[in-house]
Amino acid sequence: MAVESRVTQEEIKKEPEKPVDREKTCPLLLRVFTTNNGRHHRMDEFARGNVPSSELQIYTWMDATLKELTSLVKEVYPEARKKGTHFAFAIVFPDPKRQV
Repeated sequence: MAVESRVTQEEIKKEPEKPVDREKTCPLLLRVFTTNNGRHHRMDEFARGNVPSSELQIYTWMDATLKELTSLVKEVYPEARKKGTHFAFAIVFPDPKRQV
């Protein structure tokens, strides 16, 4: 038995996102952790209030693109400007359900 799902554009009633007024909106602090080994940091490196030492703190806005974030990292982290550098982004956040 095959299950088929059809979602049309009409069914998705998404509010258009309003652009962020960067003159009036306070930026947020984005904590970026870099590596030179081609892999993301292990989750246990963020356990019990610890964080990797390679932290960059970037102030930006909610509408920032990954391209914009890449440019900001390159501005402050010379290693990121080397030829062949690969950027991979991941989101890390505390899990309130997980016991520490």
